[in-house]
Amino acid sequence: MVSAMAGTRDFNGKWALVTGASAGIGAALARELAKHGARLVLTARRRERLDALADRLSAKGAEVRVVVADLNDPDAPDGIYNATEGAGLAIDILVNNAGLGQYGAFATSRTEQELSQVRVNCEAVVRLSRLFVPRMVERRRGWVLVVSSTASYQPLPYLSTYAATKVFDRFFALGLAAEVARFGVTVTALCPGPTESEFGVVAGTANLVTRSAQSAEDVARQGIAGLARGRRVVIPYFGGKFTSQLVRIVPVGWITAFVEKFARPRASASS
Repeated sequence: MVSAMAGTRDFNGKWALVTGASAGIGAALARELAKHGARLVLTARRRERLDALADRLSAKGAEVRVVVADLNDPDAPDGIYNATEGAGLAIDILVNNAGLGQYGAFATSRTEQELSQVRVNCEAVVRLSRLFVPRMVERRRGWVLVVSSTASYQPLPYLSTYAATKVFDRFFALGLAAEVARFGVTVTALCPGPTESEFGVVAGTANLVTRSAQSAEDVARQGIAGLARGRRVVIPYFGGKFTSQLVRIVPVGWITAFVEKFARPRASASS
């Protein structure tokens, strides 16, 4: 705990950009960074929520700016960059949190939602990182947090695209971490499991998860502490740590078959 606190002191006075900051884990990450003295740029689609969070954080002494952007739009990352680094605001902490999912049989799912997962969960992460990381490398200072998932450790039938995008996120973070470590830049993959957020409502998994979800605040606290320590991967709950090890010893095909039976939509049971 002492080393984590010493590391988070480095965030004091630094500008942090948090995507998907209007709710859930993104809002919790913003609050956690503010506790450690970071100045914040909050971005998401919903201005009202961003403004409300900005007002609450400002009332506690944080310096906050809001940039409204929809990462489904391929031009959004450039817009965010132009409003920050492009305007002379050095972003030392990039939090790639924005993401979405979709539960259901792929063959009958909404095509646009499947593609949106790839655009937001993968493409936007790459585009934003490609814009901001070179500046961090030049300054020999920076932190990047990529929010992946414990879904990145095994295929998830009926969340097939989502799980695949999170594999991308985790591997992207691990590869990038190895590339930029010698330049003083830290990259961490945060891999939460079921969390108290709006993800389940948007993805349609609200009734699928039976165990209690972890609080977004706890996920954020562990994620920011891990980033400060320079950890490459943070799995913030025991079940996720167990799963990540289980796939090393149990054939992935067995796990996938079990998940398919457990997660199969009721409407498809007869088929």
